[in-house]
Amino acid sequence: MKHTLLKGLVATAVLAALTGCGTEDEKAPVAPTPTTCAEAGNACKTFTVLHTNDNHGRFWANKDGEYGMAARKTLIDSIRAEVSKAGGETLLLSGGDINTGVPESDLQDAVPDFIGMNEIGYDAMAVGNHEFDNPLAVLDSQRSIANFPMLAANIYKKDGTRYFDAYKVFDVNGVKIAVIGLTTEDTAKIGNPEFISDLTFTDPKVEIAKVIKEIKEAKTADLIFATTHMGHYADGKNGSNAPGDVAMARALTQGDLQAVIGGHSQNPVCMEPGTNNYSETFEPGGECTPDMQNGTYIMQAHEWGKYVGRADFEYFNGQMHLKSYKLIPVNLVKEVTDDAGKKSKVLIADKIEEDAALRELLKYYQDQGSAKLGEVIATTDALLDGARGNVRNMQTNLGRLLADAQRTKVKADIGVMNSGGVRASIAAGNISYRDVLTVQPFGNMVTLSTMTGAEITSYLNTVATFQRGSGAYAQITGVKMTVDCAASTVAISEINGKTYSATDSYTFTVPSFNAAGGDGYPKLSPVQTGYVDAEVLYTFLKDKGSIVAGDYAPMGDIVYTNSTSTLGCSL
Repeated sequence: MKHTLLKGLVATAVLAALTGCGTEDEKAPVAPTPTTCAEAGNACKTFTVLHTNDNHGRFWANKDGEYGMAARKTLIDSIRAEVSKAGGETLLLSGGDINTGVPESDLQDAVPDFIGMNEIGYDAMAVGNHEFDNPLAVLDSQRSIANFPMLAANIYKKDGTRYFDAYKVFDVNGVKIAVIGLTTEDTAKIGNPEFISDLTFTDPKVEIAKVIKEIKEAKTADLIFATTHMGHYADGKNGSNAPGDVAMARALTQGDLQAVIGGHSQNPVCMEPGTNNYSETFEPGGECTPDMQNGTYIMQAHEWGKYVGRADFEYFNGQMHLKSYKLIPVNLVKEVTDDAGKKSKVLIADKIEEDAALRELLKYYQDQGSAKLGEVIATTDALLDGARGNVRNMQTNLGRLLADAQRTKVKADIGVMNSGGVRASIAAGNISYRDVLTVQPFGNMVTLSTMTGAEITSYLNTVATFQRGSGAYAQITGVKMTVDCAASTVAISEINGKTYSATDSYTFTVPSFNAAGGDGYPKLSPVQTGYVDAEVLYTFLKDKGSIVAGDYAPMGDIVYTNSTSTLGCSL
């Protein structure tokens, strides 16, 4: 007993010596707060976010071997292995718009694209506006195929519930990351009204604030990301488009949202460091600095799987740090000219071999689609220009040809074609059924309306003054007029070769999408002709046999005034 007591007294004395005899100067120093991942050691968690957006049916490589899901899988598998070996984990996100753009995919409701995404191992995707190009039954089928969540916090059904999950939380190497999905408000006007009339698209800026509050109150995440289909507009200058990622990031409390993985505007978001300006020196495979707005990184990987975005992050002291960011080209090529003047195409970066198993799986769908699309129906002596950057900014020969084909079909005076419905160019040479469906994949009906000259003027006051750069920008044939962009008015001098009269009646065609109010066009009560746009173009080209591109070149019959551009309204 005394022995036990002794030991107790000794222990007490030792404890007193340890705790009571030292001075303040002799206390153990407090470890400094780490400022790097290396200093943080095991407390630093590393992870990598990979991303693509605006797939638009490009599950298969193009004729130059660019992009395609089989090569994308090889690249992503390689990055995952590298990251894992270094002790990190990956998260793979899509900025949406899986649908619409390539006939082989369109004819099969993007089934090969969703199967490809499953095989690649996507973790989540934003719902894009083109997910609504088909009836909701098709979208629901796609959702059942996908082995990953489709996210959209701001799409509501009539009963007030969300049509998709608002967010999901992922554990990435011990870091809990909430990923919120958001879709552009513009879907309400650029989506097909026949398919979305029972849905409501709310303001993403308002919706994300509500969801962030919910996540923070539940304490379910360390970090909050958004995967969006809203568009990146430098310095928030969105023109006629709904506000995009920049406006949303600026509207939030700084620190609430760590990163946005975006889509919709289909541009590589690479900025001049420290500015709100796009980099003028970015080249595929080169350095890329993502946008930073209000403490939020904003990233976008152009379109079609041309790039895989790679963001390497470090997380310590409760803070996320971007270690590096790049857009990795997927077998992109560039044209070079040798000393003899001969042109050829060469790879921009090292070749990425296609994943053999995925290529074989997707080849079945490629062959199924190709078999229907090879028919040559006409020829053209020069390029018919439907490039997005051109047709949304000026009158082009292809835009006018489409408008003319539709008005010719029903013998209308005027043809109006929204440029957002023109999805590709047609190269000089043979024109196939594939070309037709690539240019017009939506299956809109041609509508016919009859109005007085005065009513036509009122209609074109709106339609002819839509801003350049948006899908609403109108390609118009059969009318000569001066457009006052500042006043949003038109002065018509001639319709279908005849002098304009305010009281005479005239007819015009417009796609059913726009007649129903799509793209913000005035709603009409037209005659539904029953003619599908692609079929009208197919018949028009086949009947012509040979197209002279110059016949459809802009003729100077539309003059824009009080605008910063002579090609359309730009204020």
